[in-house]
Amino acid sequence: MNGYAGKYLKVDLSAGKVTVAATPAGLCESYIGGRGLGVALMGDRITHTYDYPKMPIIFSTGPLVGTDVPTSGRMSVVSRSPLTGTVTDSSVGGCFGTELKRAGFDYIEITGASKEWVVIDIENDSVSIVTAGNLAGVNIFDLHKLIGAGHSFAAIGRAGERGVLYSSIMIDGRYAAGRGGLGAVMGAKKLKAIRVKGDGMISVADPECLAEATEDIMRLLRASPAIFGEFGIAEFGTAALVDLIHARRMEPTDNFRRTYFPEATRYSGHQIKTRYMTEKTGCAGCPILCKKTGLRGEVIPEFESASHFGALNGCADLQTIVEANRICNDFGLDTISAASTIACYAEISGIRLTSSKLLSMLIEIGNREGLGSALSEGSFRYACSRGRPELSMSVKKLELPAYDPRGAYGMALAYATSNRGGCHMRAYPVGCEILRKPVAVDRFSFEGKARMIKISEDINAVADSLSACRFTFLAAGLEEYSRALNAVTGGDHDVQSLMKIGESIWNLERRMNAANGFAMSDDDLPARFFTEEGSSGSAKIPPIDREEFLRALDNYYRIRGYK
Repeated sequence: MNGYAGKYLKVDLSAGKVTVAATPAGLCESYIGGRGLGVALMGDRITHTYDYPKMPIIFSTGPLVGTDVPTSGRMSVVSRSPLTGTVTDSSVGGCFGTELKRAGFDYIEITGASKEWVVIDIENDSVSIVTAGNLAGVNIFDLHKLIGAGHSFAAIGRAGERGVLYSSIMIDGRYAAGRGGLGAVMGAKKLKAIRVKGDGMISVADPECLAEATEDIMRLLRASPAIFGEFGIAEFGTAALVDLIHARRMEPTDNFRRTYFPEATRYSGHQIKTRYMTEKTGCAGCPILCKKTGLRGEVIPEFESASHFGALNGCADLQTIVEANRICNDFGLDTISAASTIACYAEISGIRLTSSKLLSMLIEIGNREGLGSALSEGSFRYACSRGRPELSMSVKKLELPAYDPRGAYGMALAYATSNRGGCHMRAYPVGCEILRKPVAVDRFSFEGKARMIKISEDINAVADSLSACRFTFLAAGLEEYSRALNAVTGGDHDVQSLMKIGESIWNLERRMNAANGFAMSDDDLPARFFTEEGSSGSAKIPPIDREEFLRALDNYYRIRGYK
């Protein structure tokens, strides 16, 4: 199995047992690896209703991980979401996936729950479950000092331990497997962390062809203004999007009541770079290095985090935004859901938060204390408890990210159809609607958007299964990556065969959600977007025409074969 380690770890925490087994070649052929393989491995166990000690959690790499293919240093974490109830995966970078593959394992499947806090320790073929009661209550940054030296690690902070429904798993102290509460799944199992270190090599079928395919991808990356351009993400990180979304008047402001925040330029990518004198860093084997670190070690927030702790909560203070991001990383909190839930609380309460109140609320949520206990359930449950469910800006209970759908109709459709709930990572029509790559489309029209979303969803399912970064797909495509995959594995894939696999993965996720009670009626947006206009300073952004939205949704179902 070129490109695969050929083995995986099966860890039963209830029995305290570790088994090494052969990676199922048939599933790799049908679902590639990463997200696809993890979702397939969940199988009918996805219906263990909210029994997270029993629910599997899977850390899965893809066939490109550990090779020279650009941006392949990723993995997917897969389980059922405590926040939404959907099948959930999170594609995450760092070094964990690469180290796991080099240790000789394609994935880890973890079931059961320990009676006491434990760490899974992996060093090449030596695997053990170690008691770690002394680490209970330790947050991520201190944990990194205690167990991170010389290893890559996946860990939870107090938020995951205490069952915050949108807690994240933090990789190497700064990369978040967020969205959906995967940290709470680890917490329910009393699994504090996984440490891994490997020094093996991944076999490649055709090194010469791989070098050619790799150079083709790099050539396209270097030529992309969105990646390596003067204002691209390599230079400013994803915060480069702040000014762009601000200029398009589609930044979610005050819990999506408005679409324009006049002071957004105070936390733009340029402002962040100037003030914090940022340096580049990134995942294993990545040439883009989109992550930014301040001169004093500050972890610079991504676009979604900056916008939601900024415009969404009416905060223009960059220092507060950076500190809010730090608190979330330390406790292990999903920044999008945390910021959105706080914004929901502020609207329901009719208050405007000060910077100090915003930060103190994050700490309360991470500790699940005081008001934070109610907010730790997410915006939908909190809004329902206050009799105002319409003020949760979420789809399938997952809070929406930092693109107001009134300003990009493809994004509106993508939010609604997403298998894991309100998410910009299942499909990313912003590429065409805002970045205008690879083709420019009218962002205020649903024309052609149903097919665009379907294609994007399938491509992204493949990218997550290869374990490649989505950013490369702003420049390269499945044609280049199919050649890289064939060079690594010796297979015979082309664009069409990969698209069919992506479609299979998507439809499998859809069926798994249906088994958990989800229906077409859940593919919808909060009413606000159909009844309230946005704002753009002197002008207005109209609400979405609901009839046009429903026609586009119906067209999507027909293209998918659901009708």
